[in-house]
Amino acid sequence: MDGGVTVVTNPLVNVRLTSSISSFEVQRRFNRGISIAELKGKLEMVLGATPSCMDLDLFSVSDKFLQKMDDNEALLGSFPVDDDCRIHVTDTSGQMSEFSDVSKVEKFEIPEDSYEKRTDSARSFMKKHRVGVYNEEEMAKKKADLAAREEEQKAAADAISVGSRCQVQVSGQPTKLGTVMYVGTADFKPGYWVGLKYDEPMGKHDGTVNGKQYFECEDKYGGFVKPQNVTVGDFPEEDFGIDEM
Repeated sequence: MDGGVTVVTNPLVNVRLTSSISSFEVQRRFNRGISIAELKGKLEMVLGATPSCMDLDLFSVSDKFLQKMDDNEALLGSFPVDDDCRIHVTDTSGQMSEFSDVSKVEKFEIPEDSYEKRTDSARSFMKKHRVGVYNEEEMAKKKADLAAREEEQKAAADAISVGSRCQVQVSGQPTKLGTVMYVGTADFKPGYWVGLKYDEPMGKHDGTVNGKQYFECEDKYGGFVKPQNVTVGDFPEEDFGIDEM
């Protein structure tokens, strides 16, 4: 024996297939010895796109883009294709698959008054069995619970003042220290919210959410939490010894 190492490569490879003409992902096995042109011919049977209108992009197992597969004469095995890699097919013809173009599907519609009179509809069943919105007691209880939670949030928010130092404790997250920058309702979600500038870059933004600025701070230092997660008090900013040598 010469102590050499022999590398044996599986001639077949299992890949995931996605395309611009379908939202589905499928898995297929191909021989590494086929050319990209031959691969496109096989993909036509799977995805419905015309080979001449296919652009192929290769992605890793973790869906990181690797490279384009634009040489029709090259062999599939000449690309870094491993099991569970993904090949994305873009149909450059601009045509949608007849199975995915819902604009071609004839839609059935029934007038509201006719639907209301039907006894075999989902609405009729829900009314008969007092399910969901047709259960007045349950809906009244949910409404009362929601009002109570909102009142609790408002009371907690009223006890917090802008400029106060605070400690923030959210389940599943580390405890953070910061300064209160905003208290009140917001456009991004219902209820009362407290805007914070954290002492460390443990936030998500700079005080602007969905294009609306609620306060200003450095990026990644801003965050919003519910009032119940905020404790106002004497929480001085920690000295991390940045100026020390």
